[in-house]
Amino acid sequence: MPSSQADRSSAASEVEGLALFAELSAVIIAASVDEPMVLVRPDVPVDTLPAGPLQSGHRTLEAGLRAWVEQQTNLHLGYVEQLYTFGDTDRIDMPGRGGRSLSIAYLALVRALRASARSGARWQNVYTYLPWEDWRDGRPAVLETIETYLKTWVKDSGDAGALREKRAALAFGLGTDSWSDELVLDRYELLYEAGFVREARRDGETTPLTAMTDYPMGLDHRRILATALGRLRGKIKYRPVIFELMPESFTLLDLQRTVEGLSGIRLHKQNFRRLVETQGLVEETGELQTETGGRPARLVRFRREVLLERPSPGLRLSSTKRPPN
Repeated sequence: MPSSQADRSSAASEVEGLALFAELSAVIIAASVDEPMVLVRPDVPVDTLPAGPLQSGHRTLEAGLRAWVEQQTNLHLGYVEQLYTFGDTDRIDMPGRGGRSLSIAYLALVRALRASARSGARWQNVYTYLPWEDWRDGRPAVLETIETYLKTWVKDSGDAGALREKRAALAFGLGTDSWSDELVLDRYELLYEAGFVREARRDGETTPLTAMTDYPMGLDHRRILATALGRLRGKIKYRPVIFELMPESFTLLDLQRTVEGLSGIRLHKQNFRRLVETQGLVEETGELQTETGGRPARLVRFRREVLLERPSPGLRLSSTKRPPN
């Protein structure tokens, strides 16, 4: 449906006797020194993403999203792109609505960790909710529990075992050396189906909970977060979106740490710098950063001319092999 036509749709409609409500949700990502952060609202009993219903007064979907984010977090968004429309059955029977809610999700990138304390919103490490995605300090400890759980899930599945085994191998590299950093949503969906995450129990699955201390989110907001992280990991390889998270000037080490934080893997310092220089993504400012405690570091900035020079400027990181344990 063209966006202009969708924007004119009402927030609630009757489709085959079921009331549908359109919700606008935002995954707002910022980068601290070493960690990717997401802005959440501390709803009871679990965190949620900033969100609100599409209303007739919203001129466009994006305008509605920006209005809700500003109201709930006092944050003005810059870079925004639409992610996906979510409508799984775990969004049925929203409190006070008695119908099914669709969530139109957006990814937003901001350069600073700004949010008013009055709003109650706070920044949280992305890997709080997706701990198996962070390989920067080696193999995540939770993966031992996950792989043991998945092996039992495969073994106990009868005729479906072969298919489950293939899916576990693709998503988690189970029994292989492969690991794609972009398959964040595939991994979350597999854990949901297997009953590993707490959202599955909340939504009526009967699989016993694991002993892992899981950190769920409200509704399907962890699924939305997984979608956003996978999209961002893929996009930094062919578009310069990483610079939407960087200040006007920065060091190459700052840039490397930001990329590492989003991708969840450590990068070879010299190889990374060679890649950045080969791609022509930055240029020197002629200034030095002297507050490093060591040798002064050269400051660089994003070279915007690269957008006119080729269609897909980005950091083409390899992500097909499992990072070293």
